[in-house]
Amino acid sequence: MDVRALEDFYRGKTVLVTGHTGFKGAWLTHVLLLFGAKVVGVALPPKTERDIFVRTGLASKISHHEFDIRNTERLAALMASEKPDVVFHLAAQPLVRRSYDEPLLTVTTNVVGTANVLDAIRFTPSVRAAVIITTDKVYENHEWVYGYRENDQLGGHDPYSGSKAAADIVAEAYRRSFFNPNTYSKTHNTLVAIARAGNVIGGGDWSENRLVPDIMRAVFGGSGVVTLRSPQSVRPWEHVLEPVSGYLMLGMRLGQGETDISGAWNFGPDQSSWVPVGTLTGRMLQELGKGTMEIVTDWTKHESKELVLDATKAIRQLGWRSRWSVDATIRATAEWYASAERFASAATSITRKQIEDYFYPQKKSL
Repeated sequence: MDVRALEDFYRGKTVLVTGHTGFKGAWLTHVLLLFGAKVVGVALPPKTERDIFVRTGLASKISHHEFDIRNTERLAALMASEKPDVVFHLAAQPLVRRSYDEPLLTVTTNVVGTANVLDAIRFTPSVRAAVIITTDKVYENHEWVYGYRENDQLGGHDPYSGSKAAADIVAEAYRRSFFNPNTYSKTHNTLVAIARAGNVIGGGDWSENRLVPDIMRAVFGGSGVVTLRSPQSVRPWEHVLEPVSGYLMLGMRLGQGETDISGAWNFGPDQSSWVPVGTLTGRMLQELGKGTMEIVTDWTKHESKELVLDATKAIRQLGWRSRWSVDATIRATAEWYASAERFASAATSITRKQIEDYFYPQKKSL
């Protein structure tokens, strides 16, 4: 990864991030600010005062807008006013459990919201690159022991997975119809990529019904007992900065007019980071120095046992590669929460430190 090239590309650029108040969106925003970009964010309000977006005071550092991405008129007006060079679309209803309770909201947010963003881009000539972020759960899961590739069948068992697969298909339809790389610079000047990643962890995520936030709620102010539904389920854990670096590389290469970068991309860790839920929980509690686990059987909805991605395309064609091992990921995650929960004001400094450790490892060794 050529960090200098990323800095040079994003410096001075106007970048629109949807979902910037969320976990991944906030980390992406922090990196963009470090690289010298002007960030415009549109999202719903953050869920809690403990979220990384609130704890690090991001609202005061960017052009911050709170509204639903399904609001066609407001989104179009914002795009016309800000004239972004690059768009990263992360806004979504991202929770499987909530999708069972609110399937219609999940579908409209994830599908119609994505279409709204793409349509607004269609009428905003300043946009040269758009990265549409979906998830590993877009794939029709056959419980294979090997990773899914970008051309494998899409599907979805639960409302969340189905909505994200549908959003992925909508994004591909827009890419072919309005942002086709074969007609780039002739009928349009925008290139679009679709990015898929899953089981992303790191500091500042307090979402409901996610493993790491559940661990942190139990340890910091809770009972100290982490309840697990499927401790043997294997997941490919990666730190949030891993896919964020991939998104940034896509945005840069698209913005430079590389038509062969347009399309779908997987970002996932190597096999050494494919570990069971119970194993990750045990290591996290060990790193935090407190807490215990218990197994519960109150969840009767479908949940995949194994779902991993093949990132060979990104490694070979994009030059992306996972930098942190699962142990380094666990340490960084635990360090962030422990620091921020001990001193709320430490959230900004620990976020900056971890970004620098990831993108500038040579400085750490000096």
